Amino acid sequence: MQATGTPVDCRPKINYASLNRAISNNNKFYKSMDSVLTASNSIKGKVKQLCNLFESNKSTKPANIEPEPVVRLSKPVRSLSLCYKHESSTIKLPGTEDRIVVYLTSLRGIRRTFEDCYAVRTIFRGFRVWIDERDISMDSAYKKELHCVFGGKKVSLPQVFIRGKHVGGADVVKGMFETGELARVLDGFPRRQPGFVCGGCGDVRFVPCGNCSGSRKLFDEDDGVLKRCLECNENGLIRCPDCCS
Repeated sequence: MQATGTPVDCRPKINYASLNRAISNNNKFYKSMDSVLTASNSIKGKVKQLCNLFESNKSTKPANIEPEPVVRLSKPVRSLSLCYKHESSTIKLPGTEDRIVVYLTSLRGIRRTFEDCYAVRTIFRGFRVWIDERDISMDSAYKKELHCVFGGKKVSLPQVFIRGKHVGGADVVKGMFETGELARVLDGFPRRQPGFVCGGCGDVRFVPCGNCSGSRKLFDEDDGVLKRCLECNENGLIRCPDCCS
């Protein structure tokens, strides 16, 4: 026995409304892409026009512009250098005609001053000549001495004297060293052994006072009181007897 009835449609149903919406969205997308491509093409065209404009300006030479005249020197210009004029130096340091004296400071309070003092001392030590280093930070008497030499005028450090005559500061010594003039001026001074260091002070030029052991005070047995040691400075130091005698 066979069943009879209406046939059943097994095909999937199509939602035409959603299909139409998808098609319209795709059309909008392609239209927007076309507008973007059109805008990019227009921008590229403008950029190309600007490049052509600049290239044309570079290729065209300005008219009626004369070239600048070339200045020719009839004589070569000599480079300026700081020179040590031994005969024209009017500032003198008596009693130092046989040595090199450098007033300096070992304190790092002012960086530029310390660097200048260190540079000058290094230059002279490179020549292996002995220099009379007078550190005003170790002995205030040197500061007073320097003021007296310059007539009370305030000067910067370092200050160099060669054979009793004033040379100048760090700039002058550096200039003489660079031009080779310093080597000529130092000709005749005795040279020390390479790497020589004073065994008494380690090239500091000062040692503790042997009379008071650096305390600056002595006990007076007659009066029974402490008195100021007269052999050392305000720091309880004396000049090294090995390298400064």
